Amino acid sequence: MFNHAPDGYDCPFCRLGRGLDTSASSQEDIVYRDADVLAFVPSSRWPNNPGHVLVIPTAHYENVYDLPPALATPVQKVVQMVAIAFKEAYGCHGVSTRQHNEPAGQQDVWHYHQHVFPRYDGDDLYLLPRLESTPEERRPYVERLREALQRAGPEGMGVPMNNGLDCS
Repeated sequence: MFNHAPDGYDCPFCRLGRGLDTSASSQEDIVYRDADVLAFVPSSRWPNNPGHVLVIPTAHYENVYDLPPALATPVQKVVQMVAIAFKEAYGCHGVSTRQHNEPAGQQDVWHYHQHVFPRYDGDDLYLLPRLESTPEERRPYVERLREALQRAGPEGMGVPMNNGLDCS
């Protein structure tokens, strides 16, 4: 629904999910993988927010309109795990997420993906241009995030679903 991928689209995120490298990313960039979700440090970066992560479903869904609700929860769980890992691994001051759909929404890869950014006071994330990074520049961020996620274990970051607050 509301799809824009051209006929014969060779999805780079599906390639990563199948264990193949792309022209921009490789298996070495992956920080988390399970049967449904993959998270990796992409080649794109912002000057004051290095080491951001893309979280994707391993199955191909172009955008939020196509993503099955049953898969949205596992994707969001990994977004949360990565956000918490950022706090440990990077010591960031906060975290931002964003997700784009269709050309007018600035989607540029035709596979659902959610950006997770480490944020720092005064970082000007939304004011600065996107840059490209080399595998060598990404490697320290990948390693730090893998370590933080592995320390959390298979159940994620152990965050309680309710911090004792009653929002009813």
